Amino acid sequence: MASFSINKPHTMSRDDVRDAAEHLAQGLKDRHGLRYRWRGDTAEFSRSGLDGKLTISDNDITVSVKLGLLASAFEKPLKKAVTDYLDEYVT
Repeated sequence: MASFSINKPHTMSRDDVRDAAEHLAQGLKDRHGLRYRWRGDTAEFSRSGLDGKLTISDNDITVSVKLGLLASAFEKPLKKAVTDYLDEYVT
């Protein structure tokens, strides 16, 4: 099983970082069929072979992903896509 975690510090308002996080979660849903739900400041997402969390705080946003055996082949492109999104939309 593969996994990765990305932590991105930010200086955005809580509302702005929540909007950016929601946009990322919605994009993952639309493009990859992930289901997600918010529990406070954490979005939990899943689909067959993939589970993860996206957590926001006053100072950073963290994305943690666990991939099943077959989905582990997509670890590098998925990690790159999430990192690229955070670099572009989270400041």
